[in-house]
Amino acid sequence: MALWGGRFSQMVDQKFKSFNDSLRFDYRLAEQDIIGSVAWSRALVTVGILSELEQQQLAHALNLLLEEVRAAPEAILASDAEDIHSWVEQRLIEKVGNLGKKLHTGRSRNDQVATDLKLWCKIQIANLLSALRQLQQVLVLTAQANKDVIMPGYTHLQRAQPVTFAHWCLAYNEMLSRDESRLQDTLKRLDVSPLGAGALAGTAYAIDREQLAGWLGFATTTRNSLDSVSDRDHVLELLSDAAIGMIHLSRFAEDLIFFNTGEAGFIELSDRVTSGSSLMPQKKNPDALELIRGKCGRVQGALIGMMMTLKGLPLAYNKDMQEDKAGLFDALDTWLDCMHIAALVLDDIQLKRSRCCEAAQQGYANATELADYLVARGIPFREAHHIVGKAVVEAIRQKLPLEALTLAQLQTFSPVIGDDVYSILTLTSCLAQRNVKGGVAPNQVSQAIIDAKQRLMI
Repeated sequence: MALWGGRFSQMVDQKFKSFNDSLRFDYRLAEQDIIGSVAWSRALVTVGILSELEQQQLAHALNLLLEEVRAAPEAILASDAEDIHSWVEQRLIEKVGNLGKKLHTGRSRNDQVATDLKLWCKIQIANLLSALRQLQQVLVLTAQANKDVIMPGYTHLQRAQPVTFAHWCLAYNEMLSRDESRLQDTLKRLDVSPLGAGALAGTAYAIDREQLAGWLGFATTTRNSLDSVSDRDHVLELLSDAAIGMIHLSRFAEDLIFFNTGEAGFIELSDRVTSGSSLMPQKKNPDALELIRGKCGRVQGALIGMMMTLKGLPLAYNKDMQEDKAGLFDALDTWLDCMHIAALVLDDIQLKRSRCCEAAQQGYANATELADYLVARGIPFREAHHIVGKAVVEAIRQKLPLEALTLAQLQTFSPVIGDDVYSILTLTSCLAQRNVKGGVAPNQVSQAIIDAKQRLMI
């Protein structure tokens, strides 16, 4: 039986019922709906609607139902209930009879669903934070294991200056650290209870909403009943967190896809995260990484979709808001899955050290070092930049690296160049010169790894 049938004299059309019902996705809120209902039953005792004995009976029945849900959550889908709230109430009435019909006193599905969703989001944030922390740990440990692997750094996807694979890992660790911070900030704003806001104007019963919020584990309660039932900022924030996080993972995936190509050849991915071709026996495709990159789009779509759903809604609750869940559930599931797969990719990654070093020596990645060498000898940087550009053109013409040009050849571009220039054109010198906090100098990278391990408690 629907929760709202008394006003209606005709049966709902089955096509509309199927269109309107949300149980197929909001069944995931079953645990939170039951937990919220137990807390609400306690609140009803404080205002004389339920006796202590009645509340104990309801709580016992609800806790039995909670055990059933945890044992087989998808069994809920066999019901034709409109939504998870209807399902919980129907099952409760089956267990305790008419007493179950008293539970909804003073409560609306509007504040009920807002409460359920926030409780669910708090659990998901904990899961996401754990996955973020795990992936950061894997990145830092991968960096530590590959501190001495020199590879080209890129701008415009062209070789720019030498870096280390460890430095690359730590760059993504920084992105994930910001993702973690955003989730923590989201939790602070989300951690307020809407229960007791009623349909839109507040409950008619003198319930202590702060006490109720505490029973549910919220930090505090909302301040305005209209806003309480219509606010979905936490959904937008979580979708935004997921969208940014997935962009970071997509960039991570794209880098590794490129590093894995035959053209780059910097890494080899494990058989555990790759697949083959149905036609070409030699293929070993980076499918795990491509799927991470591909799934980024659906998360961005969920964010945009939710923004468009909310942007024209008047206060307070509107059924449009039912669209908040499917996209959120899918986006957070996707982000969580992709973080686990990213950690799995790194778990068995193999660095091709000699190839990385060879590539770093190509592309004139030490050209900036030669310019800095000239600056140290009194030549203004803009002029030094021009001189080195000409030297690079000559090296390209001769199909030689800069350091293979003879001293006499280099001096044709600037007489201040001495034979000490060759020591500063080595890869190790290029790295060592970037000895500032956040730079690629080996001691800076080592310290960054130490700092990251302390933050992550590795």
